[in-house]
Amino acid sequence: VQLQAFGGGLVQVGGSLRLSCAASGRTFSTYAWFRQAPGKEREFVAGLRWSGSTTRHADSVKGRFTISRDRAMNSVYLQMNSLKPEDTAVYFCAADTRSLIWSSMSLKNMYDSWGQGTLVTVSS
Repeated sequence: VQLQAFGGGLVQVGGSLRLSCAASGRTFSTYAWFRQAPGKEREFVAGLRWSGSTTRHADSVKGRFTISRDRAMNSVYLQMNSLKPEDTAVYFCAADTRSLIWSSMSLKNMYDSWGQGTLVTVSS
Protein backbone atom coordinates (compact mmCIF):
# COMPACT_ATOMS: atom_id res chain seq x y z
CA VAL A 1 0.00 0.00 0.00
CA GLN A 2 1.46 3.27 -1.04
CA LEU A 3 0.50 6.90 -1.29
CA GLN A 4 2.83 9.15 -3.23
CA ALA A 5 2.49 12.89 -2.98
CA PHE A 6 4.35 15.20 -5.29
CA GLY A 7 4.16 18.59 -6.95
CA GLY A 8 5.49 20.84 -4.23
CA GLY A 9 8.03 23.55 -4.85
CA LEU A 10 8.92 27.20 -4.48
CA VAL A 11 6.37 29.74 -5.67
CA GLN A 12 5.88 33.46 -5.23
CA VAL A 13 3.00 35.04 -3.36
CA GLY A 14 -0.13 34.92 -5.49
CA GLY A 15 1.12 32.01 -7.53
CA SER A 16 -0.32 28.54 -8.05
CA LEU A 17 0.73 24.94 -7.60
CA ARG A 18 -1.01 21.62 -8.07
CA LEU A 19 -0.21 18.76 -5.76
CA SER A 20 -0.87 15.17 -6.78
CA CYS A 21 -1.45 12.06 -4.71
CA ALA A 22 -1.24 8.69 -6.41
CA ALA A 23 -2.50 5.58 -4.65
CA SER A 24 -1.49 1.99 -5.26
CA GLY A 25 -2.08 -1.35 -3.61
CA ARG A 26 -5.44 -0.58 -2.06
CA THR A 27 -8.77 1.03 -2.84
CA PHE A 28 -9.43 4.04 -0.65
CA SER A 29 -12.79 5.68 -0.07
CA THR A 30 -11.68 8.96 1.51
CA TYR A 31 -8.69 11.13 0.72
CA ALA A 32 -7.42 14.26 2.37
CA TRP A 33 -4.62 16.76 2.33
CA PHE A 34 -3.04 17.93 5.56
CA ARG A 35 -0.16 20.31 6.06
CA GLN A 36 2.40 20.96 8.74
CA ALA A 37 4.36 24.16 9.08
CA PRO A 38 7.57 24.29 11.16
CA GLY A 39 6.77 24.22 14.85
CA LYS A 40 3.06 23.74 14.29
CA GLU A 41 0.57 20.91 14.48
CA ARG A 42 -0.46 19.05 11.37
CA GLU A 43 -3.69 20.62 10.14
CA PHE A 44 -6.45 19.64 7.77
CA VAL A 45 -6.56 21.34 4.40
CA ALA A 46 -9.12 19.50 2.28
CA GLY A 47 -10.90 16.16 2.02
CA LEU A 48 -12.85 14.21 -0.56
CA ARG A 49 -14.95 11.07 -0.75
CA TRP A 50 -13.96 8.95 -3.74
CA SER A 51 -17.54 8.14 -4.64
CA GLY A 52 -19.91 11.02 -5.10
CA SER A 53 -18.96 14.66 -4.91
CA THR A 54 -18.54 15.33 -1.21
CA THR A 55 -15.61 17.60 -0.46
CA ARG A 56 -14.54 19.70 2.47
CA HIS A 57 -12.08 22.56 2.64
CA ALA A 58 -10.62 24.28 5.66
CA ASP A 59 -11.80 27.85 6.13
CA SER A 60 -8.25 29.11 5.66
CA VAL A 61 -8.12 27.79 2.08
CA LYS A 62 -11.72 28.11 0.91
CA GLY A 63 -11.96 29.88 -2.40
CA ARG A 64 -8.24 29.39 -3.07
CA PHE A 65 -7.65 25.62 -2.91
CA THR A 66 -9.66 22.87 -4.57
CA ILE A 67 -9.43 19.13 -4.01
CA SER A 68 -10.42 16.87 -6.89
CA ARG A 69 -9.97 13.33 -8.15
CA ASP A 70 -9.23 11.51 -11.39
CA ARG A 71 -10.68 8.01 -11.44
CA ALA A 72 -8.69 6.91 -14.45
CA MET A 73 -5.41 7.93 -12.82
CA ASN A 74 -6.47 6.77 -9.34
CA SER A 75 -5.19 10.09 -8.12
CA VAL A 76 -6.28 13.02 -6.02
CA TYR A 77 -5.17 16.58 -6.59
CA LEU A 78 -4.96 19.81 -4.65
CA GLN A 79 -5.07 22.87 -6.84
CA MET A 80 -3.65 25.79 -4.87
CA ASN A 81 -4.19 29.31 -6.15
CA SER A 82 -3.49 32.75 -4.67
CA LEU A 83 -0.83 31.28 -2.44
CA LYS A 84 0.22 33.16 0.68
CA PRO A 85 3.36 32.92 2.82
CA GLU A 86 1.29 31.26 5.54
CA ASP A 87 0.59 28.38 3.14
CA THR A 88 4.24 27.36 3.44
CA ALA A 89 4.32 23.85 4.88
CA VAL A 90 4.93 20.21 4.15
CA TYR A 91 1.76 18.87 2.57
CA PHE A 92 0.71 15.29 3.23
CA CYS A 93 -1.74 13.13 1.39
CA ALA A 94 -3.82 10.83 3.60
CA ALA A 95 -6.36 8.15 2.81
CA ASP A 96 -8.67 5.68 4.46
CA THR A 97 -10.65 2.71 3.21
CA ARG A 98 -13.79 3.98 4.94
CA SER A 99 -16.12 6.53 3.47
CA LEU A 100 -15.82 9.15 6.20
CA ILE A 101 -18.65 11.47 7.05
CA TRP A 102 -18.13 15.14 6.41
CA SER A 103 -17.48 15.99 10.06
CA SER A 104 -14.78 13.33 10.38
CA MET A 105 -12.77 14.29 7.30
CA SER A 106 -10.72 16.85 9.19
CA LEU A 107 -9.54 14.43 11.89
CA LYS A 108 -6.03 13.17 11.15
CA ASN A 109 -6.43 10.08 13.35
CA MET A 110 -9.19 8.82 11.04
CA TYR A 111 -6.70 8.08 8.25
CA ASP A 112 -4.68 4.87 8.19
CA SER A 113 -2.45 5.62 5.22
CA TRP A 114 -0.14 8.59 4.70
CA GLY A 115 2.15 9.73 1.93
CA GLN A 116 5.65 11.02 2.49
CA GLY A 117 4.89 14.74 2.23
CA THR A 118 5.87 17.38 -0.28
CA LEU A 119 7.23 20.80 0.62
CA VAL A 120 5.48 23.95 -0.53
CA THR A 121 7.31 27.22 0.01
CA VAL A 122 5.63 30.52 -0.76
CA SER A 123 8.07 33.39 -0.93
CA SER A 124 7.32 37.05 -0.57
